[in-house]
Amino acid sequence: MKYWSKFFIPTLKESPADAEIPSHKLLVRAGIVRKLGGGLYTYMPFGLRAIHKITQICREEIDRGGGIELWMPHVHPAESWTNGPRWAAAREIMFRADSASATQGAAKEPEFVLGPTHEEIITPIVKAEITSYRDLPKNFYQIATKFRNEIRPRYGLMRAREFIMMDAYSFDANDESATRSYLAMKAAYEAFFRRLGVQAIAVEADTGVMGGSFSHEFMVPAEVGDDDIIYCEESGYAANREKATSAIVPKDLAGAAPAGTVEEFATPGVTTIAQLEAAPYNVAADKQFKTLVYIGDGKPFIVILRGNDELEEAKLGSLGFELCRPATPEEIEPVLGAKPGSLGAVKGTIKNPGALAGVFADRAIQLVGNGTTGANKDGFHLRNVNVARDLAITKFGDFRRVRPGEPCPVSGKPLKVRRGIEVGHIFKLGTKYSEKYGAVYTDDQKQQHLMVMGSYGIGISRTMQAIIEQGHDADGIIWPWPVAPFQVLVCLLDPQAADAAEMARKVAEAAEQAGADVLVDDRAERPGVKFKDADLIGVPLRITIGGKGLKEGVIEMKWRHEKDVAKIPVAEALERVSAAVKAANDAAPKA
Repeated sequence: MKYWSKFFIPTLKESPADAEIPSHKLLVRAGIVRKLGGGLYTYMPFGLRAIHKITQICREEIDRGGGIELWMPHVHPAESWTNGPRWAAAREIMFRADSASATQGAAKEPEFVLGPTHEEIITPIVKAEITSYRDLPKNFYQIATKFRNEIRPRYGLMRAREFIMMDAYSFDANDESATRSYLAMKAAYEAFFRRLGVQAIAVEADTGVMGGSFSHEFMVPAEVGDDDIIYCEESGYAANREKATSAIVPKDLAGAAPAGTVEEFATPGVTTIAQLEAAPYNVAADKQFKTLVYIGDGKPFIVILRGNDELEEAKLGSLGFELCRPATPEEIEPVLGAKPGSLGAVKGTIKNPGALAGVFADRAIQLVGNGTTGANKDGFHLRNVNVARDLAITKFGDFRRVRPGEPCPVSGKPLKVRRGIEVGHIFKLGTKYSEKYGAVYTDDQKQQHLMVMGSYGIGISRTMQAIIEQGHDADGIIWPWPVAPFQVLVCLLDPQAADAAEMARKVAEAAEQAGADVLVDDRAERPGVKFKDADLIGVPLRITIGGKGLKEGVIEMKWRHEKDVAKIPVAEALERVSAAVKAANDAAPKA
């Protein structure tokens, strides 16, 4: 057990000015973290206890799922990354780690970088150490610090520059085995979050810069989340916004027949969808074609959407470009022949079609059939533009942002949306990294094959904050029993009274022997201060000893998540406290 007077929990009455969401405020007010700089935090003793508990549960479940723990360097030779498949994209969020010497200037290109993740490190290790199919499958993991150059760190540990993560990497002989490894890790994640006592939902997710064939995010539903979960209660479908699809375009939708010949008409000063909707033009947004120009790996390409749809940029990853960004007006005009606002993709109107990497259309434009688009002449548009006849489409795809109420792709029922915090992500990577680094094995016929990989991450520090965001009230934190820094708080109201202090010691020992981590508040503070601090730090079970109660021959027992206070006769105190602790331990989800 620990005594508050000899421990260190620096609680605060007021929230920090830069804290925007409840969990960030409570992290600081409850003495869990202290800010060093933007996105950089010290884990204080109280918070570190929760981190250790979350880490240990994670370790147990990843071990049970087949993981083998190791520890890799966090300062990486930049060469390890430049030899890999994603340096151009990944370096944008990485810190360089060159010499800080006043006499040694930094080179133009970094010699060392801080690792945001470790695919580029583990793959060469496995290549060098594993050569036979007999040694596969393997899954290596670590629980360590990672670094990400967040341009705008915010929300405390949820978007930090330095964070604690479990990262794991599986290596298999074939795709079937890799799928088994992936599902084993998915099950391990589900067990991990279940044991924490936190609700987490596995949703389909975009693979992003990581690459691979498919992935799932684990999201903790919270009013203040960092992403949207699109879901259907009837079918169980769930995906994050970057991956979500809907059945808005029927599978059997036939292409619309042309409504007439293409006509050019003047639209002076009209450069937006909304302006074309207004009089005198009166073209509804869902009858317009929105033409966007992006640069993919240095080459421009076009994306066509309905005028009332928004582009989901992450979905452009399906086009295979390593780097992708919006084109500037200066890059657009030489290719299309007009400035943004009068752009289109009608055949014969593009000034330099050979410069394009492609024209990619969202499937939902088929709902327009015949619509209006820019003429690639400033101040002019075209009407009666037919999708099949007139647009120079290279490929159809899913590029739009799904909206609530659209039909579920599985059940057809209306989709719903809720906010969530991403706390874990799993990827089936395939051979993207093993191919780049030459990670091969020899089979029983002496033939060489690429290893099939998976990648898995759990944000340990982010999970701690997500638990607080999901579990708090107006008075403070409500910790789940398994991860609470302390599970029982013995609140000693009269620390100078020998009988009260002795009773507090016995109760604390009984709780500890029953299997709880115990904190005794022996500070010389007023009862009101102690009760406020107790609610703020959120210890699940509070036992109050002293004051009027002890004179009446009772102690008080109160669960943090309940309003009622139970008065326990002193003669029954040790037995009742022990029973409460044992019941809480028994009720906690098991491995």
